[in-house]
Amino acid sequence: MAYRKLGRTNKHRRSMLANLTRDVIMNERIQTTETRAKEVRKLVDKMISYGKDGSLVARRKALAFLHNDKEAVKKVFDVLAPRYATRNGGYTRILKLDERKGDDALIVILELVEEA
Repeated sequence: MAYRKLGRTNKHRRSMLANLTRDVIMNERIQTTETRAKEVRKLVDKMISYGKDGSLVARRKALAFLHNDKEAVKKVFDVLAPRYATRNGGYTRILKLDERKGDDALIVILELVEEA
């Protein structure tokens, strides 16, 4: 599977992506760079798919990925999974904003889509 390294070591990258995924789940919208958003989008979709599965194994996988953040996993399984029960993927959208002044990185908003 091809993925972006984002200029980080493996542990740092996985931790950063897990934290960004948790932030999207809890706040339903974050502002970040385009490359990070494209990576996080895959993980958010995977977490919501786990929530739609609803099994104990899926809950444990979500807990393991989100660093045992029980509030985030509870929101995925109790709020987000029912919201997207009829939707087959595509739970997030990326809205482009502007370039960051220091390094011209494209800043975007990654958010969960509202309608189911």
